[in-house]
Amino acid sequence: MKGIIFTEFLDLVEKKFGIGMVDKIIAQSELKSAGAYTAVGTYDFGEMLQLMTHLSHNTSLSIDDLLLVYAEHLFHALVKSYPDLISHYADPMTLLASIENHIHIEVKKIYPDAELPTFVVEDYSKDKMTIVYRSDRALYMLGKGLMHETFKLFDVPVQIDFEKLNDKGTEVRFFIEKKAWTRIQ
Repeated sequence: MKGIIFTEFLDLVEKKFGIGMVDKIIAQSELKSAGAYTAVGTYDFGEMLQLMTHLSHNTSLSIDDLLLVYAEHLFHALVKSYPDLISHYADPMTLLASIENHIHIEVKKIYPDAELPTFVVEDYSKDKMTIVYRSDRALYMLGKGLMHETFKLFDVPVQIDFEKLNDKGTEVRFFIEKKAWTRIQ
């Protein structure tokens, strides 16, 4: 797993829970890296699982909830670091539809050894999309959070539902639907 995922995760932990929590989850984990990460390095996914698990235990937040919070943080960090990846998209549906054919290709140019999930678009219209996520890492809630952030970036309301296609969560179908703006009176 690329180091940027680790560095941004620890940055989030520090911002939300303090530097003491960063030190605590690193100390509670058995990390080959000793918790020293660089954005361009590559690290074992098991280290991320340990860090997330310990953060979950120490905060009483579920890993799914932590992944959604982390998605918001990671999305903003990626947009800030790589604005050209999304700058020519006019709407969130087009951006999501291009994950495999554009976004991931560009990510591979930056991080050639990155192990990315796959996103297969099964159905796509102006207002609805069905995408299947596949990854041995089962971080589908991170994917869901990144999708939500994509719609927030474009200021478009959305409903995202999903169904696990297996118990492990390594294959998940997302149902994405733009919602109409409602005015509160």
